[in-house]
Amino acid sequence: MSPGFHRLAIIAAVIAFIVIVLGSYVRLSHAGLGCPDWPGCYGQLTWPVEPQDVERANLAFPERPLETGKAWKEMVHRYLAGSLILLVLAMNVLAWKNRPERGQVRLLCFVLLVFILFQAALGMWTVTLKLLPVVVMGHLIGGLATFCLLLWIAWRTRLPDRALGIQGGNSLRTLIISGLAVLVLQLALGGWTSANYSALACPDFPTCQGQWMPDANFADGFILWREIGVDYEGGVLDLPSRTAIHMVHRIGAIVTLLILGLLAIRLVRLPDWRNSGILLGVVLLGQVTLGILNVVLVLPLPNAVAHNGTGALLLAVMLWLAFRLRPANH
Repeated sequence: MSPGFHRLAIIAAVIAFIVIVLGSYVRLSHAGLGCPDWPGCYGQLTWPVEPQDVERANLAFPERPLETGKAWKEMVHRYLAGSLILLVLAMNVLAWKNRPERGQVRLLCFVLLVFILFQAALGMWTVTLKLLPVVVMGHLIGGLATFCLLLWIAWRTRLPDRALGIQGGNSLRTLIISGLAVLVLQLALGGWTSANYSALACPDFPTCQGQWMPDANFADGFILWREIGVDYEGGVLDLPSRTAIHMVHRIGAIVTLLILGLLAIRLVRLPDWRNSGILLGVVLLGQVTLGILNVVLVLPLPNAVAHNGTGALLLAVMLWLAFRLRPANH
């Protein structure tokens, strides 16, 4: 594939990461419903600014008066996500116009296009279903999956004449794949925690509500599909249900730390993998630290957004390790 295609894939991956971080900023600043309609904002392509437009918007949506500070955040996020769709379309055109030096690039681009269109639908449902938690979580995971697909395509089209397989990598396959699976599950739990506004259900650390085993309603906390039509902004669960979600996310963090920490230590001991192991360890410790600070500092917005962004970076590192497991010349 041409160097231009590779650069386009890199640019798209960077924008996908920015969209993920910006999406978390929108969600955590309670601007997810800053525009109650879709794809416009109060019936406009931009957010209402002029006094007459603001008045018209408030008359059209009396249940949700315009808050300009929230509306522009939501629309900037939509614009950036829309530009990402255009980049993916361009990648598909180039992939079909030029025969790839390696197989499956066309297929990957087509899968990416289908996936990102579904991701756009999830973005629409996030608004129209009023932040239904399972849709919010799915939208987050979809954004991470889009980011991963773009990274994989970019890596597949890099240095096509060089083998990227690492001798001896197969001995690490089980630990890397297991670690990747555990991390994806933990990121989904993080999304569920955020979507249900459960981040501060435990206001202390390492205990929760001053106890090691607080009152928690696990059955109600993990009902994925709930009533449509309810406004889920701010959450609808009681404290025991939110506590259950938070506690499971904490337990998941411990499991993730142990598995990825063990993997990092093993990698550091192998010459071919040492730099990757150091990178994994640094990003992992950073992510755990940010998670603890979310509780200790009562969820400050910059820290919470950084926690989301670092989670995406940690996923990228694990995906890179999985990519390196590929056989040489594959």
